[in-house]
Amino acid sequence: MTAHPLPFRDPQLPSGERVDDLLARLTLDERIAMLHQFAPAVERLGVAAFRTGQEALHGVAWMGPATVFPQAVGLGATWNDDLVRRVGEAVSTEVRAMRAQDDRVGLNVWSPTVNLLRHPLWGRNEEGYSEDPKLTSAIATAYTRGLRGDHPAYWRTAPVLKHWLAHNNETNRDTSSSSVRARVLHEYDLRAFREAVEAGAVAGVMPAYNLVNGRPNHVSPYLGEHLRAWTDRHLLVCSDAGAPSNLVDSEHYFDTHEEATAAALIAGVDSFTDHGTDSSQIVARVRGALEQGLISESDIDTAVRRQLAVRLSLGEFDPELDPYAGTKDFDTPAHRALAQEAAEQAIVLLKNDGGLLPLAADTRIAVVGLLADECKLDWYSGTLIHRSTPLEGLYERFGADSIEFAEGVDRVRLKTSSGTYLVVPEAEEADDQVRGAEGALDPALLAGRTDLPPLTADATGTDLALIDWGDDVLTFRAPDGRYLSVADDGFVRASADQPGGWVVQETFRLEASGAHENGHLLKHLGTGRYVSVVADGVKVAAEDPAEAEIFEVVVTERGDEAVARAAAAADVVIVAAGNDPHINGRETEDRTTLRLPAHQERLLRAARAANPRTVLALVSAYPYAVDHEDLPAVLWTAHGGQAAGTALARVLAGDVSPAGRLPQTWYASDDDLPDLLDYDVIGGRQTYLYFEGTPLFPFGHGLSYAPFAYENLSVRRDGDVLWVSFTVTNTGDVAADEVAQIYTRAVDPSVPRPRRELAAYRRVHLAPGTSAELSFELPVSGLGFWDVAHGRWWVEPGQYELLAGASSEDIRLRETVLIDGEAAGPRPVLAHGLDAADYDEQTGTAIVDRSKTSGDAVTQADGGMGELVFRRCDFGDGVTEVSVEAAGEGTVEFALPDGEVRATVGIPATGGPYEYATVGAAFAADGVQDLHIRLRGPLRLAHVGFSG
Repeated sequence: MTAHPLPFRDPQLPSGERVDDLLARLTLDERIAMLHQFAPAVERLGVAAFRTGQEALHGVAWMGPATVFPQAVGLGATWNDDLVRRVGEAVSTEVRAMRAQDDRVGLNVWSPTVNLLRHPLWGRNEEGYSEDPKLTSAIATAYTRGLRGDHPAYWRTAPVLKHWLAHNNETNRDTSSSSVRARVLHEYDLRAFREAVEAGAVAGVMPAYNLVNGRPNHVSPYLGEHLRAWTDRHLLVCSDAGAPSNLVDSEHYFDTHEEATAAALIAGVDSFTDHGTDSSQIVARVRGALEQGLISESDIDTAVRRQLAVRLSLGEFDPELDPYAGTKDFDTPAHRALAQEAAEQAIVLLKNDGGLLPLAADTRIAVVGLLADECKLDWYSGTLIHRSTPLEGLYERFGADSIEFAEGVDRVRLKTSSGTYLVVPEAEEADDQVRGAEGALDPALLAGRTDLPPLTADATGTDLALIDWGDDVLTFRAPDGRYLSVADDGFVRASADQPGGWVVQETFRLEASGAHENGHLLKHLGTGRYVSVVADGVKVAAEDPAEAEIFEVVVTERGDEAVARAAAAADVVIVAAGNDPHINGRETEDRTTLRLPAHQERLLRAARAANPRTVLALVSAYPYAVDHEDLPAVLWTAHGGQAAGTALARVLAGDVSPAGRLPQTWYASDDDLPDLLDYDVIGGRQTYLYFEGTPLFPFGHGLSYAPFAYENLSVRRDGDVLWVSFTVTNTGDVAADEVAQIYTRAVDPSVPRPRRELAAYRRVHLAPGTSAELSFELPVSGLGFWDVAHGRWWVEPGQYELLAGASSEDIRLRETVLIDGEAAGPRPVLAHGLDAADYDEQTGTAIVDRSKTSGDAVTQADGGMGELVFRRCDFGDGVTEVSVEAAGEGTVEFALPDGEVRATVGIPATGGPYEYATVGAAFAADGVQDLHIRLRGPLRLAHVGFSG
């Protein structure tokens, strides 16, 4: 038997004992140092350095070449848990293989993102799986199981869920507060995290930058009250980058960094991601907090213990027993095949009137559009090893002789005020550098190229490909394929393989010049400066528009004309439209509209006018509102990774029948959308759960090349379980997948409930003429909702519909079941009073923090009056007095259903937002009645009590 001189290295001991042994051997300084993202080595104990955080959202990111799978929203569109688990397995396998060659690669992976896609204008829509908590949690669970591996003791990687909690806006993301009432919190936002955590393959979470109910997520009591109550495992909570400093610097929630760091540590943050690789400031803040008595050594120990538990599960202290230590599989044929399979399964056929698709083998095809010859990456992608664009895929599948290509860019020359034109100099022996190919711990620090010559001006100039991505955001591309970009020295060069970077340096805007009839200023959006022509080249130097060069845009070829020519000569036109994931919708930047950019709309209409047999293939990270009335066929795919083009071509050719399904509602218009910061999905009637309008395409929608029949729905209750079964038959003549979906609906609920809610789904493959009987086990508890009146989950007795079909709106079968039980009863206001945030309905209010550590209060939100409604309050035989606990200054009015104000309570200035006073007034009410509470003035209402 091998002797283990130190107990923490003895695999025969329980893991808790091993962690405690190592913790006890660490000095205080060593333990404090471990609280930073880059924990240093402890050489005297043979403990290696450790880094939290390896991005791996849809492949290993930032660390150079790796297999690139479809974006997360594309994986969500597969509705295929097994596929996503296999993708997670492949990604984590490549993490291990890459780490063996580069110790910068970490095993604590910050993936997946489980923020619900509540609002389609959110800039990070591409990172989430779905607007639905059930689908999101199922896909997240599958991915984390793949990332974790299946060994009972050792984990291949340790996944961290992002971003806790209620985070769907990039606009003011570090200072905005999401007002999330109790029902939305429990029924919507927490659910996606909870079910994934309870499945047992999650190592931790990352709090989001925003505040929830007035309190920053990084000091949220929910980390303890909810997250850590869902599992017995040690969960490692890793801060988002720079968020600990934000608590003071931008949010001004605390006065000092020592207070902020202490509050975050006590709330449950275990690893502080701040100041890059420099841990000195976090170490100093923790030390300062300890010296000031804001934290204890036990608080430090708790956080370090959680980190060590994760490291133990990764096999760090048992290298000879770690089953994943020798992993070498990287860019294998199996991984390439899986990338293609995932890309194929993510494609959603939205419309196919007249059976235009699939295309016959001898079809003459015009492939047009700005995305036709692109394989776009996003901020969380790895570097492509293999690449397939729609054009390349169609060339390969149909033959180059059958394809006509027109990108649709406008080709322009930029004429200076002196009559010369901007020219791209030839770059002798310039290599084709790809951004990020060498890997970087922080790709935001990657600088632009300076080894290429800057643009100059001459009498002839260079034709540039101009693309307007919407909102007048432009890119210019040189004939050699490089984009105009700006490096740290300010010069403009044709140097970037694609737009990208934390601050995109490849985007510009033309601004009309009043000094010249046809003149424009060219503003570089990355620096905010204007382009000038100077003696040594073209650079962004002018802050004052008066000092900028005035350009005339000379169009040498219009993109829509090239598209029309190609379309007219073809049997079928494929218009590839969509977005660049680094422009107009990405981390730090929300979208402004659902509309397709005008440049691409122009190309689409030109193609359709020239050829009615036009197929729109949307390649995008988010939904669009597109007028498709005169288009016979429409498809959507997220950016599909390295095999995107091959997958699209195979679907268009009918080699694969499409079976992706929309993971979120596609709205018909911007007018259908709530405000981006309105997080009340119930009151705001948001997502397919509550939306009452007509969507462009509904949640769960997706067509196939084969029709399917549904029959024989059976619903049987057995104790706490509903057994649901039905038969699906492929009635077509091609093999295809179907995604069968089950929804539930409360028939006559006492509170607003979803129009229908996803309960289960299954993707099945069926040969022509074959059937599958699908059976599902649904817990009766899944019919419940959060009862704010009594602070509990509750299944209301009554009738519920079980709906089976092909989408949330394409319901084929339905059955009603009766759930018995006792009625909930009215609100017991005499015994418990009313917590202000537990309202049933509200207008003009926001939930805020009752204190900096816990609790909620409510304030009026827009400077006017705010109103809270509490239904069915039981005042018993009668009350005579009301008491109000509030902070700030203002008045609180109480009214019954007749609208008459029965009591007005004045709140004198209390001295601060967290200094509460209790004020009473006469108030008479009896029996069970609805209560309306109106707030006026800058006050915070925490609680209302009744007596008498």
